[in-house]
Formats: sequence, C-alpha cells, structure tokens
Amino acid sequence: MKIIAIGYRNWALKIYKNLAKREKVLIFRKEISYKRIKKYNPNFILYYGWSKKVPKNIIDDYKCIMLHPSKLPAFAGGSPIQNQIIRNIKTSAVTLFRMNEKFDRGNILFQKKLSLDGELNEIFDEIIRIGTMLSLQMFKQKYKEKKTNVKKIYPRRKPWESEITLSELKCKNANYLYNKIRMLQSPYPTAYINTSDGKKLYLLKASLKKIK
Repeated sequence: MKIIAIGYRNWALKIYKNLAKREKVLIFRKEISYKRIKKYNPNFILYYGWSKKVPKNIIDDYKCIMLHPSKLPAFAGGSPIQNQIIRNIKTSAVTLFRMNEKFDRGNILFQKKLSLDGELNEIFDEIIRIGTMLSLQMFKQKYKEKKTNVKKIYPRRKPWESEITLSELKCKNANYLYNKIRMLQSPYPTAYINTSDGKKLYLLKASLKKIK
C-alpha cells in the first residue's frame, strides 16, 4: 500500500502522521505535479483540508480522497464547522469521499458521527481521531461508493464576518453568541467587537450560565 498525503492544515497533518505509523505515507505540505505522482504510483492520494482545485488528470487517474467535517451532502462548501455551529447544529459527521471535478460532490465512501459540542480544539481532536480510523478502514476494507446529491454549496466565511455586531448583541440570544465565539477559536479569525475608540476587542472564549 502506497499513499500520498497532501495538505497544510494542522489537523490534516496530524491525521497523516497517525497514518504513517501504520502505512507507507509520503506527506507533502504543498501541491505536487502529476509527473511526480506517477513516479510514486500511489494507491490513494489524500487531500484532507485541501481548498485548491486539483488537476483533472490526477482526479481521473488516481483515487483522490477528501475529508469533509459535515454529513454530506449537507453543508458542502467552505467553513463547514462554522456554518453548522452558527445554526446550532450539535451532531454532524466526518465524511470521506472520492473527489471529482466539483467541490464536495464526489461519491461518499465512509461517514461517522461527530459531535459539535465543546471547544473548537476538542472538535478537531475528534476529527483527527475519526479521520484516522476511517482512513485505515478505507485502506484495508472493501467499500461501496454512495452517490451524493448536493443541493447547496456554502461559501467560505470572510474575516469581517467574525465581528459581533451591536445588532447581534441586541437581538441574538446567549446561545447564538456563545456558538459564534467558540466556532471562531484558533486557527480561525477570532470573534471580536468594534469598540467606540476604534479598537477591536477579541473574544477568545465564552461560557454560558443561567441567572438564578
């Protein structure tokens, strides 16, 4: 078994390092050419957390696999964790799917439940654990590809969307504000409030407590 793993996000690299303890995995932090891939002739190419378009000849000629932290076809597209948490979704999934030319629309291979409760680092720890387990299953087991029907692609969130506005403070409940703060913990653009003296007050952590 030969595997190429391409990615730059910390959680993806941690999965790759876990896999390298069990399989022959060649890890790259940046895109590599078709010629170089052909020379290695991998059984799988992993693009976990990858956000760039992969050349068609690579997708057509090799088993290119993506990990997406949602229960596809729901929440395809950018910022899946944030787009779920801000809508108060508590249970999601880690999905492995075979890539095609359309973002997040390839056939699903494996899917396992993921809790979106807790701090963001705890959610990433679960993504790493589940992503490692599902990848090892994929390498060793026969699997049946399941077609997906994505009806909506969510856009990647912009840094300015991390602002907690005066309107939100007035109109949104505590749970919404709590979710917005925790979904934007490191490594994402941190939630902030613009203050009257032209500064930004960053909100790194929040907790909820009922008033007696």
